[in-house]
Amino acid sequence: MYDGTDTADANSAESTRTGRPGRVAALVLAALLTAAVLFGYRDQLPRWAFGVGDSSATLLGPPLPPMDSAVVAADVEPQLVNINVSIRPSGISAAGTGIVLTADGQVLTSHHVVKGADVITVGDLGNGHDYPATVLGYDATADIALLSLPGAIGLPVARVGSSAGLRLGDEILAIGNAGGTGSPTVTPGSVTSLSSSIVARDAADLSRKQLTGMIEVAAPVASGQSGGALVDRYGAVVGVITASSGEVARAAGRASGYAVPIDTAMSVIRQIRSGTPTDTVHVGPTATLGVLTSDAGQLAGARIDVALYGQPAYLAGLTAGEVITAVDGRVITSVQALKAALNVRKPADTVRLDLAEPDGSHRALAVALAVGPPN
Repeated sequence: MYDGTDTADANSAESTRTGRPGRVAALVLAALLTAAVLFGYRDQLPRWAFGVGDSSATLLGPPLPPMDSAVVAADVEPQLVNINVSIRPSGISAAGTGIVLTADGQVLTSHHVVKGADVITVGDLGNGHDYPATVLGYDATADIALLSLPGAIGLPVARVGSSAGLRLGDEILAIGNAGGTGSPTVTPGSVTSLSSSIVARDAADLSRKQLTGMIEVAAPVASGQSGGALVDRYGAVVGVITASSGEVARAAGRASGYAVPIDTAMSVIRQIRSGTPTDTVHVGPTATLGVLTSDAGQLAGARIDVALYGQPAYLAGLTAGEVITAVDGRVITSVQALKAALNVRKPADTVRLDLAEPDGSHRALAVALAVGPPN
């Protein structure tokens, strides 16, 4: 589970009154109705414009009744899976959640749940079976991954909704394998932002990344719920849980959760299913050089800090201090650029590396990539 520091801007609205209240009220109402037509009721108007202060009130009728969390959870839980991963040689293990997309075992989850995993095991909540999982593809920048469960058949499939219809104040449930116990935890809450930006820290390796366009919910989601479902009152998935608020916010009683909008997640899934990789969307097994790198600073490129023993870079004679400046003629200016260049490669592909040596000289060599863990 990521810890997220919210960086979203807060908006406020003020109103003032002048004389001739009846005429002014009529003009204000007319203006609001005009704005509603122009903006298509896409949250450009404050909720109180038509709801008389109640976030569940609509133009179509009175406020909706409270969500029946138990009924919704009972409907959704069989459509989720528990994910357990292990990372060799460190022996680190972690747990998360997944959302079943197809009866034959395609599962949507968070990329950081499976990042670096050598072994992935999935336990289905609907039938109680365990499956080995393979990674079909992922987008690390969006924190979305797609898994496949070989041998799965007839799995209960989640109902995928749309995040476009969410509104501030909407009741939601966050459902996932909190704490890695294997039993789903149901966390009720409400939508507090539709486009939060957070700096997320991976609790496993302490890496950080910027995530934008997140759904923020007033719900104390917990580690293990990553990859789980954010669902509306009808049990439709509207988001993929990815982060919780940091320790400072939780200590102050401001616990929040963050989710990737399901519309964003499904766009990544469609790209993976198309079989066409991009700089951010990786498809199929991950190809690796087997190096740990850092930005080279003023000397643009990706500096090799460690060439991992037995991996392609090590076997090709790459050493610490060398800077990768190009891959197959594509200029490399940073670690991120190196990742993007390798993201569209497959294991066994041979790449040509241009290298800058610590003494200022340059060399080039070909390296055959190997199979590595996701990302």
